[in-house]
Amino acid sequence: MTLLEVAGLDVFHGDLQAIFGLDFSVAEREAVALVGANGAGKTTFLRALVGLIDSKRGNVRFDGGDIAATPAESIARLGLCMVPEGRMLFDTLTVEENLLMGQVSQRSGSWNLRRVFDLFPALEERRNHMPRQLSGGQQQMVAIGRALMCNPRLLLCDEISLGLAPVMVEQIYRAFADIRTEGTALVLVEQDVKRAASASDRIYCLLKGRVSLAASAGDVSLNELTQAYFGM
Repeated sequence: MTLLEVAGLDVFHGDLQAIFGLDFSVAEREAVALVGANGAGKTTFLRALVGLIDSKRGNVRFDGGDIAATPAESIARLGLCMVPEGRMLFDTLTVEENLLMGQVSQRSGSWNLRRVFDLFPALEERRNHMPRQLSGGQQQMVAIGRALMCNPRLLLCDEISLGLAPVMVEQIYRAFADIRTEGTALVLVEQDVKRAASASDRIYCLLKGRVSLAASAGDVSLNELTQAYFGM
């Protein structure tokens, strides 16, 4: 069953159009990779989905309902949540307090503080630390954990591996497998095409705000991805 369906989406930054007629879908429990070079429109697209950009037109349906004009806080309550690029943690709050901020949507579900600590044991050991006392990978775990505390049906993850050590990236991607087991669908925005494709069922590539490739992650060739990524 389709969980998210986007059709003909245009997104604008003032007078500048950033996304052009984009079609995109995610099924329940599916993992979809969204790749593309810097400036391709990946982050803009995610922000439009969760209601952080108002200047858009087109159809966006989540769980059968039209959310194109729905406020961001209401979209979160429906179970569509994002882990933003740069983490955007609250510097004056502890790790535990940052995680608890994810409960503001008041959605019921299986994810709670105990479950997040089971997923990321390093965070329980540092629950009273401030974000600046953590490594970049641990900060990313806090950002993911905070989003999970919303009990999302679909989790949008923007540039999760950016700037992280390979060992931390590996830990986080192992956690994604556990998250999917719980029934949460994923959209993984990455510049690391190989990493994103290996963890996903399908892959979309954006080029200058347009879909340049949509395919099964297991079927697409490196040559096809390269052409779609660079417009060659």
